[in-house]
Amino acid sequence: MNYEEIKLEFVDRVAVLTLNNPAVLNAISRKMIIEMTDAVGWVEDPAQGARCLLLTGAGRAFSAGANLNDPDRQTTKELRPDTDYVLEKWYNPLFQRLSELPMPVITAINGVAAGVGMSFALAGDMALAARSAYFLQAFRRIGLIPDGGATFTLTHLIGKMRTMELMLLGEKLPVEKALEWGMINRIYDDEALMPEAMTLARALADGPTLALGMMRRACWLALDNRYIEQLWVERHYQMKAGQSEDFQEGVAAFREKRPAKFKGK
Repeated sequence: MNYEEIKLEFVDRVAVLTLNNPAVLNAISRKMIIEMTDAVGWVEDPAQGARCLLLTGAGRAFSAGANLNDPDRQTTKELRPDTDYVLEKWYNPLFQRLSELPMPVITAINGVAAGVGMSFALAGDMALAARSAYFLQAFRRIGLIPDGGATFTLTHLIGKMRTMELMLLGEKLPVEKALEWGMINRIYDDEALMPEAMTLARALADGPTLALGMMRRACWLALDNRYIEQLWVERHYQMKAGQSEDFQEGVAAFREKRPAKFKGK
């Protein structure tokens, strides 16, 4: 787990994945996306004992988006950036894996989250932000469209009209407005962001993470399903949850009037 542009640490059953190239505001290069993909493999490995993923950025930014000066950028024969190949090969598979992780995912957004960096900031189940944070759909400035699932995620989070405003105008969205719109969950003073994020991540990691993972998967599926289909999704996951050790422990703890000691099994 020796990376150049990210860091991965395991602390109290929490996997902390940090975008770590602050010199370019954690702009995402091909190397960074490959390292992130590898890191998610470690997070998924049961031997590591991770029961919650916390994603953040080093320095004064979460991520300024794609690194347009990346020397490893894929190009076509005409020397134009091969943008669809990059999405197909690297970005889309990673976003799909993040959506399917069997554990809660929290993002701690410090500073700017722009372009595809904003997509990563909103890829979690809960988004916490520093007061210095802001969001930017910067694609119109370079003649591209939003990616990383942004057109899907934002439309469902804040509605079509607000999403179109962000994307068509490319204006900064202050963190207070993002909270008002329901795009993020909580705002903290800058110095309190990571301690608060770790406290929340530890609490989730100590919870019935098998059930929590199924909760997040059910909610992702609900974005596409009809009501009747979702009833069957809930039935399927409830059957699995009802067979878990955590369910037995939760019921026993309730009856014995004591805190439950969940194992994520």
